[in-house]
Order: sequence, then C-alpha cells, then structure tokens
Amino acid sequence: MPDRRTSAEGPEAVAAPALKRLAGLGALLVVCAGCGSGANEHFTVESKLVGRSLEQAAYVPSGDTKGRPLLLLLHGRSSSPDSMAKKSITSAVGKLGSRAPVVVFANGGNHSYYHNRADGRWGSYILEEVIPAAVRKYDLDPRRVAIGGFSMGGFGALDLARFRRFCAVGGHSAAMWRTGGETPQGAFDDAEDFEQNDLIEAAAKNPRLYGKAKVWIDVGTDDPFRRADEELARRLAGERFILWKGDHDFSHFERDAPRVMRFYADALESC
Repeated sequence: MPDRRTSAEGPEAVAAPALKRLAGLGALLVVCAGCGSGANEHFTVESKLVGRSLEQAAYVPSGDTKGRPLLLLLHGRSSSPDSMAKKSITSAVGKLGSRAPVVVFANGGNHSYYHNRADGRWGSYILEEVIPAAVRKYDLDPRRVAIGGFSMGGFGALDLARFRRFCAVGGHSAAMWRTGGETPQGAFDDAEDFEQNDLIEAAAKNPRLYGKAKVWIDVGTDDPFRRADEELARRLAGERFILWKGDHDFSHFERDAPRVMRFYADALESC
C-alpha cells in the first residue's frame, strides 16, 4: 500500500528566514561540489538549446549497459551534478545488481529550475539532448527512463514529467510554491513563466498529470516547501507521499537512498 500521510494544517507562505537557510545550503553545496562524488564517468553535452557546453556526471553499474534502463537525477540550486552523485546513492544503485539502471546526474546550471525560460530552453535540453545523449552513449533502453531530483531538481523532475512518458518521477524535497508571490528571485522569469509551470494548478486540472508513471513525493516536516508539496500530492491520483521528520535536508535523501533506488528500479522493471 502507498505510504500516504498528509497534514490537516492550512497553507502558509515560505518565510524569508527559511529561504535564507536554503541559500546557505546552496552556497555550501557549491563549495563542496565534487566532494565525495560517487560518479564514475562524465560526459559533455554541447547544448544548442541552452547555448553552452554542460558536463554531466554518471554512475555506470558493472556489467554490460546495453538495454539497461536510465535514471536521470537532477541537482538543486547553486549546486552541480557531482554534488548530487553521493556515494550513498550510487552504492544503493550498485546493490541492485542486474536491475541497476545507469544513473545520469544532469547539469541544470545554477538556477535554471529545468524549464524553458529567457536564458535557455533548459527543459527541452534535458528531454531532447541529455536523455538521447545518455541513451546513445550507453546503448540504453529508451522506453525505460525514470526521472527524479532534489529541491530545484525535484521541481524540475515533476515539471518535465508532464511532457514525456517516464516510468517513474520523484520529487524529493521539491522546491515548489503555491503562488508566484512566494517565489524567490531567479526561480522564474516573471508571473507568466510561473503560471506556465504551476504544477499545483496543472494537477488540479488533471489529477492524472503523469499518466501511468509511478510517482514519489517526499518532504520534511519542517521543510519550507512542505505545504506546496503536500498540496500537489493531494491533487494527484495514485501518488506515493512520504512525510519525514526534518528540514530541507539532502542527507535524508542519502539515508533513504536504498528504498528510493528500489522504487525507481521496480518502476523501471515493470514499465
């Protein structure tokens, strides 16, 4: 049975102190980019859609990659692919054995939020350049692809899954807001940009927003994005929502990596 726990508390805006804590987290991740990375390969995508060369990190499990599935993981704001590629995550993938997907930690720049915007078609770059490049490079099964991410990357995964068939989508402490007025500078270009990427409104119109994809959303009890994440989960049909004790903290994703990676592997296997 899905683990679905939601709160009865009313909506509240993301407070400024909480956003400052997130900015501090982003700065820390920049300093530690590449520290303790579990990636064992890197490759570059010469993006015409974003207009720059972007290095991707990858974890390639042992054995032949031909026909394996692909798991795309998206990093947070002011971060990098290597900062997402923690050894705790890649170790959990490696333990899946023959079910292990190739994991690509995609490069989303500083604050792209992985959607098409004024400074580049970041969403299209992921869907039309990064995924095909990974499939070609490792000879993967293009029909079995899952996507997930942390914070900015969690929003990006949930946003991009509207436009392509994925076997699974995961929003881990996804950075989301219920109104444009709650958003920090840099997340969206303007009010119109926010409206075009308003996932809560999109789910209100279509509870089966992600089709047959398996959906996982988790968030901490004290995370400033909790209310928005909960609201999206309530509006979706067939989601798995997990509320854990804590703040906006990547270490929870690391601790829960074995269970999360099994979720992706199960979804990819049955897709």
